[in-house]
Amino acid sequence: MRIALHTNVRADRIEEYEAAHREVPAELTAAIRAAGATSWTIWRSGTDLFHVIDCEDYAALLAELERLPVNVAWQARMDELLDVSHDYSADGAAAGLPVAWEL
Repeated sequence: MRIALHTNVRADRIEEYEAAHREVPAELTAAIRAAGATSWTIWRSGTDLFHVIDCEDYAALLAELERLPVNVAWQARMDELLDVSHDYSADGAAAGLPVAWEL
């Protein structure tokens, strides 16, 4: 399945956000893959962030990562940089952007 998300980086933290993503811990990327993601791409336009995630099951991916120490640490770091925290609840799993068109 493919999930698209829209988040926002704080305007005064863009450089820190981009620096953090140049150094995503290998343990975290391995955990994301082990939880079922095959790819995760983030684009930035100003403070808008657009994510596209390819995974087996987004709700299962979130449930697997929710309490994993490496992800908890990463999310704490992202909480300092983003306007809204990533939601790992069932509501968060249903928060993907709807498809408007696809070729």
